[in-house]
Amino acid sequence: MASAYINDKLYTINEGETILNFVRRHLGKELVPTLCDAPNLDPFGSCRVCSVDVALKKDGPAKVQASCHTPVIADSFIYTDNERITRLRKNIIELVLTDHPLDCLTCEVNNNCELQTVAAKVGVRDVRYPSGKNHLDKKKDLSHPYMTSDFSKCINCFRCVRACDEVQGEMVLSMAGRGFDSHIIKSFDNSFFDSDCVSCGACAQVCPTSAISDVFESKSVVADKKTRTVCTYCGVGCNLEVSMVNGKVKSIQAPYTAEVNQGHTCLKGRFAFSFYNHADRIKSPMIRKNGKLEPVSWDEAYDFIAGKLTSIKSQYGPDSIAGISSARCTNEENYLLQKFIRAVIGTNNIDCCARVCHSPTALGMQRSFGTGAATNSVEDIKYTDCIMIIGANPTDAHPVTGAKLKQFAMKGKTSIVIDPRRTEMAKYATYHLQLKPGTNVAIINMMLYYIITEGAVAKEFIDNRTEGYEDFKNQILKVDIDVMEKVTGVDRNLVKEAALAYAKAPNAMSFHGLGVTEHTQGTFTVMLISDLAMITGNIGRRGVGVNPLRGQNNVQGAADMGCQPHQGAGYMDTYDPAMNKLYSDFYKTPIPIGKGLKIPEMFDASIEGKLKALWLMGEDVVQTDPNTNKVIAAMENLDLLVVQEIFMTETSKYATVVLPGATFLEKSGTYTNAERRIQRVQKVVEPLEGTKGDGQIVVDIMNKMGFAQPPYEPDTMLEEISQIVPFFAGVKWDELGDNGKQWPVLKDGSDTEILHLETFKRGKGKFHYFDWKESNETKENGKEYPYIITTNRELEHYNCGTMTRRTGNVKILTEDVVMVHPVDAKKHLINDGDMVCIESPRGKVDVKAKITDEVKPGILSTTFHFPEVMLNIITGDEHDSEAMCPEYKVVAVNIRKSKGKFKSKV
Repeated sequence: MASAYINDKLYTINEGETILNFVRRHLGKELVPTLCDAPNLDPFGSCRVCSVDVALKKDGPAKVQASCHTPVIADSFIYTDNERITRLRKNIIELVLTDHPLDCLTCEVNNNCELQTVAAKVGVRDVRYPSGKNHLDKKKDLSHPYMTSDFSKCINCFRCVRACDEVQGEMVLSMAGRGFDSHIIKSFDNSFFDSDCVSCGACAQVCPTSAISDVFESKSVVADKKTRTVCTYCGVGCNLEVSMVNGKVKSIQAPYTAEVNQGHTCLKGRFAFSFYNHADRIKSPMIRKNGKLEPVSWDEAYDFIAGKLTSIKSQYGPDSIAGISSARCTNEENYLLQKFIRAVIGTNNIDCCARVCHSPTALGMQRSFGTGAATNSVEDIKYTDCIMIIGANPTDAHPVTGAKLKQFAMKGKTSIVIDPRRTEMAKYATYHLQLKPGTNVAIINMMLYYIITEGAVAKEFIDNRTEGYEDFKNQILKVDIDVMEKVTGVDRNLVKEAALAYAKAPNAMSFHGLGVTEHTQGTFTVMLISDLAMITGNIGRRGVGVNPLRGQNNVQGAADMGCQPHQGAGYMDTYDPAMNKLYSDFYKTPIPIGKGLKIPEMFDASIEGKLKALWLMGEDVVQTDPNTNKVIAAMENLDLLVVQEIFMTETSKYATVVLPGATFLEKSGTYTNAERRIQRVQKVVEPLEGTKGDGQIVVDIMNKMGFAQPPYEPDTMLEEISQIVPFFAGVKWDELGDNGKQWPVLKDGSDTEILHLETFKRGKGKFHYFDWKESNETKENGKEYPYIITTNRELEHYNCGTMTRRTGNVKILTEDVVMVHPVDAKKHLINDGDMVCIESPRGKVDVKAKITDEVKPGILSTTFHFPEVMLNIITGDEHDSEAMCPEYKVVAVNIRKSKGKFKSKV
């Protein structure tokens, strides 16, 4: 191996290593000081504090080199702190300090300031140069709910600029001026609030001083405890380091050592935590008495629930009771709720919010590959040559993964976006196929047609690893391209170019979101995406695969734990006698084998009077599920509605019993992110007085109803889960470490980054063909309601916004708006900011208009973050034909300028 000398001692070199990394690897981080270097940024060399002497031979002439970006030369002699280098560093720091206020004792980063540390290390005791005047009079910027700046503290290291560019890809920060007038600006020299800042906080975390910081003073060293946990928002699963002071959360930062997010996170993960101790938190169980929810003790609440459930079960049978679990809760809590419904109540009426988001992904990929989860890891973006994003807006909905995808596209690499909206990713994409909502099957069939007719198929992969190809091929070749071009609204030549770019790339990855699944043909679309991967051989290695962008933080885990009627923990068929016996033997009680209800079926059964009781754990179905008036009718027709929640929601208003649960900061367990990574959620603070962890609540009611379940502890729960879920076989709490493990985890503890390396779970991958069919929603209602509205999500909030609306995020995004194309706005005399009445066959809502060309004429798009709008009043009753996922993405509507706020009627 090649080697070089550090201070006359010989050490081995890694290929491509810089001098700084070489020195740090062998002798630690402290030997060579830096100011412009950061773990998540490329070498830059602006501060020169890391300079070292380099000679090509012993006692030969030496040259000063910036160690951060200079490669190590074999057999060279590196001197890290000789007299010349020490004098140089001291001189640099003195010059920096001439333009820096010396108010260290009152500065928020005192004793955690890199400039302060380096000044002490190089021996600065006084400054020989006159003070500068150009930065010291800079005023603080306190305009933003989270971000702050005090550029009198700026040392022009460029770290913030590079973080904004290299990590987030937002390009908000830049250096203006020349020489002594060089200074950082935001956008066009705006304030933080008025700039294009997305509040990710990457610049604040990386700043070596307090020039850029946040309102929580996250770089302060006053914290008395730091705990590593996992974010509660989206399926990326960012690691967080939570700082505590006197038993309360002070601030959150992102660990640089996190494999998922490498020192990055979005504004929700970093800043939107203040909901955890908000005054609106529910702090006592409540029972409805005389029409009003009244606080009661836990014992009274448990006695009441147990008595009612027992009575209903006795009178109407166990199938008159159902449960809906939550992707907000841990694996262990989801596992417990499905166990309670199956083993204690005796029914398969258990489902979770995966039903309304990614149930078609699980079902479709199980049918194609045998496993309904991401085939690859986000890390593989580094190894791919082409990305295809279908029905997803990752920069808003999955911001950290979205930033990585955006960086890929910004570098000019091949990127394909299939989406009705001109999303941020679409603006950077090589190809944007802006299709009409509801035509995913049509456009993917077009792509498959061109891949086959142009001979771009991976014949060897198809022959060796798949089945059903010839029949599939014959069906695809019958596709009428003229018809498909017309229904999708996308030029066939653009589709052909994109298809061949994907097919001919050495490695191509696809990512898909709710714009794929929330359709009547959602499952079929997932299977066709799987066909695209198989026909081009993009399965089973680095940089390829089919990768769903899971919605909520633990939607993957909730399904893994058996929170669906047809599959128990580990996805084994609950209707199969052999699997039923396996579950019954494990739980030591008979497990039902009868067909269970999915969420939409639960609502129907309640309205029909067949479902009498429903247990909801962390789900606000009234605000988030489609056809709100129908959902309300279902809630009102129940004899018992139990709601576990942290806040009063639209659903809890109809509850018989409300049980106060705990936030992610108040509990321990595991989440499984979109790349199958099982990570530890670690309790940071104790639950608020009067509240309990959701898992313990389920344990308590199980014991109250006569089933002996030990107290909730994450390690013992994982031990139980590992004995019944095959792909959790080697999962142990103490062995998950900081970065978790990707399932399947074998008994020896080894995990799996890439699935289907040599064979598919089902043996051979199976090709499936499906004709495109128009949704009944537009077929039946299109004449009276000629517009299509599709739903989306904004960066600042999450679904119904129960948590984010109780944080500073609500000061950044304050309301829902509907996107309207200028052509449609002109037709209806709608101006930007006007209230618009949107009407569907189900009802009307009023929303503020945003005039934009991000959507095509005839297409509208909006969110349902705020209960003031209750957007789902207008969404429909159409569902995916296979998985019963609601069709949020195709809703037939009409629009007009609002005459006044419409109040919905039940």
